Amino acid sequence: MKIGIIREGKIPIDARVPLSPKQCKSLIELYPQISIVAQPSAIRCFKDYEYAEQQIELREDVSDCDILIGVKEVPLENLISNKTYFFFSHTIKKQEHNRKLLLEVLKKKIRLIDWETLTDNNGHRVIAFGRWAGIVGAHNGIMTWLKRIGKNNLKPLYLCKNLKEAARDYDDIQPGNIKILLSGTGRVSSGCVEVLDMMNIRNVTPDEFLHERFDEPVYTQLNNSHMYYKSGETSFDNMHYHAHAVEYKSKFLPFTRVTDVFINGIYWDKSIPAFFSKEDMKEEDFKIKVIADITCDIAPVASVPSTLRASTILAPVYGYHPRKERECEPFTSYSIDVMAVDNLPNELPRDASKNFGELFMEKIIPALLKPHDEMIDRATIARDGELSSHFEYLSDYVKG
Repeated sequence: MKIGIIREGKIPIDARVPLSPKQCKSLIELYPQISIVAQPSAIRCFKDYEYAEQQIELREDVSDCDILIGVKEVPLENLISNKTYFFFSHTIKKQEHNRKLLLEVLKKKIRLIDWETLTDNNGHRVIAFGRWAGIVGAHNGIMTWLKRIGKNNLKPLYLCKNLKEAARDYDDIQPGNIKILLSGTGRVSSGCVEVLDMMNIRNVTPDEFLHERFDEPVYTQLNNSHMYYKSGETSFDNMHYHAHAVEYKSKFLPFTRVTDVFINGIYWDKSIPAFFSKEDMKEEDFKIKVIADITCDIAPVASVPSTLRASTILAPVYGYHPRKERECEPFTSYSIDVMAVDNLPNELPRDASKNFGELFMEKIIPALLKPHDEMIDRATIARDGELSSHFEYLSDYVKG
């Protein structure tokens, strides 16, 4: 099996990699039947010479590889026919901007396996950058709040070598007696919790958060039962919610009246209710002033209606004017400040890549070496010019 690490070609650029140089060498040592080559790249967080030092061949032509692995979507002109690709395709929610990508995959009879679709028998993802999205998202959320109150003393993570360096500043932040609300309980939210705990911000229960005052910064974490309800039901059935989210309604509004910073870390699709509406955001008792939207689905089909666009690492924050329902200058008396960077792990690309590579080696490689593996089969979006049975629901998307 020959694996090729492809150069990232999507704009804006992404410096992450699916395998670090040392992980490549370890993989070859563990599995002599595997060989690895890498396309040269000037933007990769691990430099070409670092791969060369680990005896990983660098070459432009990867057409003889069996499997090609990357991070973000591959430009259409770079796709090689009849190959197996692993990357985040951003097609499984029928994202319109990537429809041409899926059409090209089918045309070139590519076997497409999306990192996002690799799950265990319980439906849980086995590999993701989610933890690092949460780490960076929480850091950026607090950084946005500090800038809003005139305490610009927390530097962006992309200026830090790693999280350890950034954490040296956490003891000195003084956010005031604010309330921070975190949605979700998955990998992303767990990353957020890591940072908030490192900042010595106290965790309280949702009930305490709603009804008590504090003389220190606090945060609470909401699970599905805190955010949604089904009419006529007195108890919350999480399994039923996941299977029938469209039957549920949001009960999020009470939290908007006591929250200063909202960090959104849930998985969301259009069958799930939005947390609140644009009309809700106009109310006098809507207290949220900073929204760190890690989920980053873009309005009008979004969990947060003020996420009008994705922001960038270099310009991570824009303002939302609730009365005018449009973008405005951030850090003003009338703005709600939105941090909606859609490639957050790219701020700490080496840390994020190492963690991702560990999961790839542990969870994916053993499955790839089997003659047949159900996890790989479940994750295969397309093969031989056809959608796989697990993704036939994309047929209307393909047809336009």
